Amino acid sequence: MTEDFLHYIWRSSLFYPLSINGFRHNIEVLCAGEQNMNSGPDFLDARIRFDKIVFAGNVEIHINASDWYRHGHHHNKAYDNVILQLVMNRDAEVRRTTGEIIPTAELRFDSKLISGYRQLLRNEYWIPCQPYIHHVNAGINDEWLTSLAVRRLEQKSLILRDVLHQNQNSWEETFYQQLAHNFGFRLNGEIFRLLARSLPYKLIMKHRNSIFQIESMLFGQAGMLTSNKGDDYFEALKREYQFLKRKYNLIPLEKHLWKFLRLRPANFPTIRIAQFSSFLQKTPYLFSTIMETGDRKKMESLFKISASEYWNTHYVFNKTSGMNVKNLGRFALNSIIINTVVPVLYFYGQQRLMDEYSERAINFLKCLPGEKNSVISKWGTLGIEAGNALISQALLQQKNEFCNYRRCLNCKIGINVINRR
Repeated sequence: MTEDFLHYIWRSSLFYPLSINGFRHNIEVLCAGEQNMNSGPDFLDARIRFDKIVFAGNVEIHINASDWYRHGHHHNKAYDNVILQLVMNRDAEVRRTTGEIIPTAELRFDSKLISGYRQLLRNEYWIPCQPYIHHVNAGINDEWLTSLAVRRLEQKSLILRDVLHQNQNSWEETFYQQLAHNFGFRLNGEIFRLLARSLPYKLIMKHRNSIFQIESMLFGQAGMLTSNKGDDYFEALKREYQFLKRKYNLIPLEKHLWKFLRLRPANFPTIRIAQFSSFLQKTPYLFSTIMETGDRKKMESLFKISASEYWNTHYVFNKTSGMNVKNLGRFALNSIIINTVVPVLYFYGQQRLMDEYSERAINFLKCLPGEKNSVISKWGTLGIEAGNALISQALLQQKNEFCNYRRCLNCKIGINVINRR
């Protein structure tokens, strides 16, 4: 038995009628209160009728009544507004800091609820409710998944808030760095972000009319122009970078930080840097351009880019390959919109209290196809299809935040399964 389970029983009103020491009659719960996720009592602003008198205040839940003292609540004035303590075992009389007795009730409920919950915790399925998820009401699924997608955007907003602060509230610089991170995708995302931080966006803007100069700065800062000798294009980039490096006092990264192993050639960091260079040259004033693009097709057209001509016959420097134009593929294009454009749009709307931007972000997710990765594929084998990016983002959040940690008591799908069982 855990306190989390008792929280679930209380907020879901699954308990039997309560009786409290010192009161002649059962009590009536008018409002269970709002669960408190911070320090202090477990439920805030509850309303409870004791013997025809309505009390308003907080509720604290423990396994044993004596836990009140073990947790030091009798010395903490934050708990003086507790009007009811709920316990499994009423083994002590508890008091406020003033010495007043706090009513204590034993929380009783159907034993089948705890047995169903324990089965979810103990099984070894990919998700705890795997055998039962198809019996969950479709309306509950839809409502819950939508809330998860928004929750994921809010979590990304917390990260963006820190990045924006680090960039002295420059939205252009923040978007540029986030975009770089997602051009690196999972394997090279962080080193790509470091690359963007080492080369401020204002320097890119100074050379926005020259793809050659943008490539020289990005490849030079990436540490990829250090070989003693190479082909003509490599040597030209290196000479240009040496000039710009001295001009702007640039400090390059180490080449060994980049990962090539187990990547398809089309995903090599050299190709992604070349494509990123093309996008920066094609789309000056990044942030304002993105913010002014409200149509999905126009947004997609911004990211329909190709690496410069040299890369048509190369995947790495100084080694030719067959002719192949290095376009940014559909999967990569959608991933960048989902993981860069959408979170920044949503965050901007929240920061500026301009709901139209946050709503546009959510609408983009609804219009874009669902992502394809191992987690989404596994959901598909369970019959849960990601028909759009809103659902795929929600399913990723569901797995990472709830299923992996078996937080079924905080999940509407899990609660529905426990109640049914």
